[in-house]
Amino acid sequence: MKFVDTFLTAISSLAINKLRTSLALLGIVIGVGAVISTMSIGKGAQEQVTSMIETLGTNLLFVKPGEIENEGQGSATTLTLEDASALLDPIIAPSVNLVAPEINSFARIVAGKYTTAASIFGITPEYIHVRNLEISTGAFITSGQVINRSNSVILGNKLSENLFGFRDSVGQTVRINGIEFEVTGVLKEKGEGRLINTDNSAYIPISTAFYELQSQKTTQGQISVGSINVEINHLDEMEDAVQQIATVLRMRHRIVGEDDFQITSQQETIDILEDSTEIFVIFVAAIAGISLIVGGIGIMNVMLVSVTERTKEIGIRKAMGAKWRDIMLQFVMEAILLSFTGGIAGAVLGLGTATILDGKNFGGQEFNTVVSLDITILAITVAVLIGLFFGIYPAARAANLHPIDALRYE
Repeated sequence: MKFVDTFLTAISSLAINKLRTSLALLGIVIGVGAVISTMSIGKGAQEQVTSMIETLGTNLLFVKPGEIENEGQGSATTLTLEDASALLDPIIAPSVNLVAPEINSFARIVAGKYTTAASIFGITPEYIHVRNLEISTGAFITSGQVINRSNSVILGNKLSENLFGFRDSVGQTVRINGIEFEVTGVLKEKGEGRLINTDNSAYIPISTAFYELQSQKTTQGQISVGSINVEINHLDEMEDAVQQIATVLRMRHRIVGEDDFQITSQQETIDILEDSTEIFVIFVAAIAGISLIVGGIGIMNVMLVSVTERTKEIGIRKAMGAKWRDIMLQFVMEAILLSFTGGIAGAVLGLGTATILDGKNFGGQEFNTVVSLDITILAITVAVLIGLFFGIYPAARAANLHPIDALRYE
């Protein structure tokens, strides 16, 4: 039997019982559609997270206190302002461009009758460049304000709106932990969903943060910092910069054993988050893929019923000279046609769903979807393979029927 004849016979056989064929297709359609749409949403979320971090710059290094053996939970007094200044040494650390130490805390901010909680960052003027922030109104923190321990504060866009509505908050006063601060600037909006919610944070001079909000000094009496943000000159100098920073800090801390600090890069953070989201996306897609298995079982059920109903037809074909492979090919072709057609319809459904969801906002969370040709082709291929797998047994059962027994079947 020619391949074309087998193909046409398979189509006519499936068209005989349209309802049964449609129900068998439905499982594959839902399965492929679910896999493509969930993978598109997952990939979109992955790219969104990555882009959030990359907006801060990929040429960043973060130095945090703590001993490695304690998994980063060591003393928070191992890094100081002097350490941050020492990293700017052009001889020992030529790869370092900018350094921005910070002190982190959390406090309630009061403006008139409005009160809210926010993250408070004690920073230096370099922070705005290292963290890619922009001023909307007013001015950012200056070196003079750091030296004079000025009670000035920069508000995130959302925080300013929460405290003052749509009024200009520059020149207004707020109280942080009962201490009065003057608003000297407001940042441009960065958007929700960021790892660091700059829109709902406040920024004050690092010296003010230390003396007014906390007073934790090192054992040598120096001002401690929570972390040091380091911007390097070029991305290809990352490894050299890590070694240079480590050398400076080891010399200053007189370390002969384990380091009392940790250095991580922005790229490492991106890689970790990408790996985490990749695992989550695959897990969700695997759950969605269960419906593909269910669809394959539906195909097997349809094929077994078809074999039973066409037992006499199979007997006649064999009596007229049809070989084992001809019968096998006919029923395998039917299974592949079912799964392939379902895969194409499912791909249309999945791509349509992903397109509709792209940019939509649900519960304050914006969906970003990324449609990938590889995922679409993979989903359709898996659907065809599942159809082939579940179609082989019914096809083999039909091919192994004895012609005489088949002709006698009632």
